[in-house]
Amino acid sequence: MKVKSNQAKFEILAQKNAEALLGGGEKRIAAQHNKGKLTARERIALLLDENSFEEIGKFVMHRCKDFGLDKEYYLGDGVVTGYGTINGRLVYVFAQDFTVFGGALSETFAEKICKIMDLAMKNGAPLIGLNDSGGARIQEGVMSLAGYADIFYKNTLASGVIPQISAIMGPCAGGAVYSPAITDFIMMVENTSYMFVTGPNVVKTVTHEVVTSEELGGASTHSTKSGVTHFSCANEVTCINDIKRLLSYIPQNCEETAPLLPYLLGDETRSVLNDIIPENPNQPYDMKEVIDHLVDADSFFEVHKNYAENIVVGFARLGGRSIGIVANQPAVMAGVLDIQASMKAARFVRFCDCFNIPLLVLEDVPGFMPGTNQEWGGIINHGAKLLYAFCEATVPRITVITRKAYGGAYDVMNSKHIGADMNYAWPTAEIAVMGAKGAAEIIFRKEIAEAENPEEKLQEKVDEYTQKFANPYRAAHRGYIDEVILPAETRQKLIRAFGMLENKVANMPRKKHGNIPL
Repeated sequence: MKVKSNQAKFEILAQKNAEALLGGGEKRIAAQHNKGKLTARERIALLLDENSFEEIGKFVMHRCKDFGLDKEYYLGDGVVTGYGTINGRLVYVFAQDFTVFGGALSETFAEKICKIMDLAMKNGAPLIGLNDSGGARIQEGVMSLAGYADIFYKNTLASGVIPQISAIMGPCAGGAVYSPAITDFIMMVENTSYMFVTGPNVVKTVTHEVVTSEELGGASTHSTKSGVTHFSCANEVTCINDIKRLLSYIPQNCEETAPLLPYLLGDETRSVLNDIIPENPNQPYDMKEVIDHLVDADSFFEVHKNYAENIVVGFARLGGRSIGIVANQPAVMAGVLDIQASMKAARFVRFCDCFNIPLLVLEDVPGFMPGTNQEWGGIINHGAKLLYAFCEATVPRITVITRKAYGGAYDVMNSKHIGADMNYAWPTAEIAVMGAKGAAEIIFRKEIAEAENPEEKLQEKVDEYTQKFANPYRAAHRGYIDEVILPAETRQKLIRAFGMLENKVANMPRKKHGNIPL
């Protein structure tokens, strides 16, 4: 009998290992596809550059022998972990496999994820988690709970050191939701993913509310109502493409800067911006149009698009340089700052500061939202989050005031007084404590009340106040505005200013950490 070569032996062994890994899993994979979902390995293959994935822990199996688990073993134990590249850049990834025990987390499952997280931290590369799990593996009891806590702890240690991105591609319930919540960005897939602490059955038992999983914690719910998710994606392929695009704007770690794309300067004037502000100061306009004309073509990538739409945040490129944008949106609620907008913007500002991404603020804000709902909901604390985030940020920070900058909101929106590096204003800017009408009614109350024609007197005083304060020049006289510029010149000014600030160094006072008003 002819002895088989070592190569042939290795091939046979590899085939057996592959069969063991699948565990007769063709039916399980088919079931996954029938739900409109990809398998863990298919997701990784789409995410990473071709042939770049190196798997770690492929032969790990669970150690539990209780409740029948001693009869079911799968290599990998329900999570695929490893590293590879996206557009040539190193990333670490784990993908939970719903076809193995419903993706339930075990002790060894958690150990595999923690090992990948440690490697990502040591080597300074982004961590991407593809979540699709039914929760803790009940048969393992406290060991599975301990596994979650280990992951939470490492998420926290990694926060601000490496970018962490979570994609929810199936169920994510109970304790499992807190790992994605600690990461920098969450993406969800419409109709096939959901997140909640307690499911519909528990909700029905405790509160008697009847609600579906999609209504309670689906992508639409979390992208519009709770703000838990930053991106709601139509399908898994779109979700994976969005991860790749997001990574293109951010650096590998906190010690590096985002990739600088080649850009050849040309005529950077944008004349269309000269006519974008309506003559009527109370008429809205779309700040996203301003953004599109300021940044490199088709480079704006909005974050939290469907949540707190009165403020716009996202990434873009300006002369090839990656920047973060925070902009009031006059087309929604007049661009007023409320609880949700403050939290949304504060979180984004802190991310950009963590990873050396310069900030551009486009300001048109009439103030903070009034009302009992806002006051009782803690607008003071929540507004202070945004104020704190800007004050703490040491990256290059530039503000352009396009129209209104009223009251405390003027201070909060990256004013010179809280450390902004450059502040520009368009000639249409109005920088004042409040609107002219409200101010006139307070300042000249007695004169207006005693006038023969109060309405005429009020208008006279409104015009007087407008002429004196509803412009950017008093602030410019004081040095609070560095330059009043024509809108068409804005892009050119910003490219030069960010270039000038490229090597900015700002050292904060020595301390363990600040106490942001959470």
